[in-house]
Amino acid sequence: MKRNSSGRMLDHGRRVSMVLVALLLLVAGVWSSWGTAQHVLLSKGREHGTLTVASCGEKTCTGPFDPDGAGGARTGLTIERSVAVDKGAKLPVVVKPGTDEAVRTGWPGALHAWLPFGGALLLAACVIGGGLRMPRTAWATAAAGGALLVSAFFAL
Repeated sequence: MKRNSSGRMLDHGRRVSMVLVALLLLVAGVWSSWGTAQHVLLSKGREHGTLTVASCGEKTCTGPFDPDGAGGARTGLTIERSVAVDKGAKLPVVVKPGTDEAVRTGWPGALHAWLPFGGALLLAACVIGGGLRMPRTAWATAAAGGALLVSAFFAL
């Protein structure tokens, strides 16, 4: 039996809308991650140093900052709280320009910065598998997102 043209149009419309939803999820994940990741990945010319965690609140930790190279130490620098951060921990950080906020550097910092993208990959995998009916691509996307989340967990 041949499908009529309206059936084909509906099928193409469904596919296009699912592709757009998957792309929207991935772009939102990159956009959300880039706010922090840019400071980790493009850290040349920014202030680097070590933050010693003195106290932690619900969402942030504060402590004294000891810069690498020239410049004086300062207090009151904040960093986003991580489950793995304990009082007295020394973390390599880069300071966001024009703020008193620090971002963790190295592999742990980079993986932590890209966590929203890992979640977006997992969500997009559901759309790819269910909406686009592409199970192999969905499993690969989910594996990439899961690997990012698990590696960030172990790196921190």
